[in-house]
Amino acid sequence: MPVTFANPDGVHAPGSRYSHAALVEGPHRRLVMSGQIGVRPDGSVAPGGEAQIAQALANLGAILAAHGMGPANIVKMGVFLTDRALIGPWRAEREKFLGTLAPTSTLLIVAGLADPRFVFEVEAEAVA
Repeated sequence: MPVTFANPDGVHAPGSRYSHAALVEGPHRRLVMSGQIGVRPDGSVAPGGEAQIAQALANLGAILAAHGMGPANIVKMGVFLTDRALIGPWRAEREKFLGTLAPTSTLLIVAGLADPRFVFEVEAEAVA
């Protein structure tokens, strides 16, 4: 199956050697997305946990849209929080983003992320 790696417009440039998405094409298309953080397309970090969560989900939305998909195509999410206090804000933003959809999901509380400014990261896989 052919795999296409992508860094679509509307998402910040990768911070190191990775792609924001990998599209696997065959009878069905499978899109594997790198962890998204609260970094805006201009490279600035959104201020605070809730803003980072919203921006990371906006990044996921941009990647999905660039591949002709939307939140309804998500089948798996992995979420990383550095503070348990962000569970409520995460769930609220998740509901705004997914509505009543309930893809498979993993939520982890971690000691830190790649940059100490980051407090939230979400990765996802989608199928169309």
